[in-house]
Order: sequence, then structure tokens, then C-alpha cells
Amino acid sequence: MSAGMGEPMLALDKVSLSYPSRRQSFDHGSHHVLDSLSLKLYEGETLGIIGRNGVGKSTLLRLMAGILAPTSGKVRQRPGKTSSLLTIGLGFRPDLSGRDNAMLAAMLQGASARQARGYLEEIKEFSELGDSFEERVKTYSSGMLARLGFTTALKTHVDILLIDEVLSVGDAQFREKAEEAMKSRISGEQTVVFVSHMEGQVRDICSRAICLHKGSILAEGDPVDVLKAYGAILREPR
Repeated sequence: MSAGMGEPMLALDKVSLSYPSRRQSFDHGSHHVLDSLSLKLYEGETLGIIGRNGVGKSTLLRLMAGILAPTSGKVRQRPGKTSSLLTIGLGFRPDLSGRDNAMLAAMLQGASARQARGYLEEIKEFSELGDSFEERVKTYSSGMLARLGFTTALKTHVDILLIDEVLSVGDAQFREKAEEAMKSRISGEQTVVFVSHMEGQVRDICSRAICLHKGSILAEGDPVDVLKAYGAILREPR
């Protein structure tokens, strides 16, 4: 299904999120992270989210995943569809091994125990964790966590894959392999939302992009045009 056609996989309708502020003088005691943001995600598209640090990109992914609830507005996922947020170490249990965490993650994403076991050797091989796959995750570096998280999400199936900066960590060789794997997954039916500060990744991988600025969508559409708008923000004094 092409973007813009039919029922969206995920829709955000006037979603706002604010936190209480410690400084009462700051906006009447609350800090607005996202302000009345509306967005639709369609089947088979890859949506890139860019913006300065602290602008709410990761928060937006957590709202999409249902981990956070909006202060106002609605997040709707199409009934019967599954989503998974892929971020460093989210949901991993530090006292369990990489193998056990991969098994658990696969089952949480809807695989049966038998299916999950069937994924494990492929996850071990692709993640390049070697013997560390049998060790407890609390001994892992952030790069190892990223490789385990990315590979587990890649090798098991969810309808909407939400990726937060994971392709930006780890060594260059693994990053290249991960990008190629993402491209081949995306060329199928996979629906992806992708946060990255690496402009080349957004340009090469995404079919559409948005630029977040001051709690709202500043630009939306073709990744090349959105990256130009982002470049203009970066040149502004903070």
C-alpha cells in the first residue's frame, strides 16, 4: 500500500505532552515537550524523524509505542497490528543472558516459544556477539546492547518497527551491515519510524521525513527537503 492511501497504521491526533517544571516561572509550571502534534503513518513507509537534541524525538517514539501516554490528544494504532520500540537496552533484563533476553523479546513481539527458539542462532550470528551471547546483559557495552536489540527486532516480525538512534552506535562495519539489513527489510512490507542524527541515513533509508522543532513539526515530506529545513535550524543561534 502506498503512503497516503487507506487507513493509517498509526495516527497521532493533536498529541501534546508536558512535564511539570521545577521552575515555576517557566511557562506556569509546565514544560511542553510536544504541542498539538498530528501525524499519520502508512503501511510500508519509512518515516524519518530529525531535529536538534532535546526536541522530543525519543519522546515521540515512546508515545507511538504506547510506553508514554499523551497529556492530551490521541494515539491510535490500527487494531491487530504490533509495534516494537528499538532503543538501547529498553526492556532487557540485566541478570539474564543475551540468549534469554533475545528469547523473551521475540516472545513479547508475538512469537511462540518454538518460533523464538528458531530465531536464536540467527540472532547470535548476525549480532556478532559470539560467546557473549551466553553472558549476562549487565556485562554488555552500549554497542553490544544495540547489536542485540537491533538484531532481535530485525529477525522477529512486528508490523511497525520504531527505531531510536540504534543504527548510530557500534562500529562502522556493523552499522553498514545493519543499514543494508534495514534497506532489504524496508523494500518489503515493513513499516518503520526511524530517529537518527545521521543525515545520510535519513536520506538513504527513509521515504518521508519530519523535522521536529519547538514541540511541533516544522517540515514534513521528501527527506532531502526536510533535511534542508533542519540544516537551516542548525545554523540559527540557540
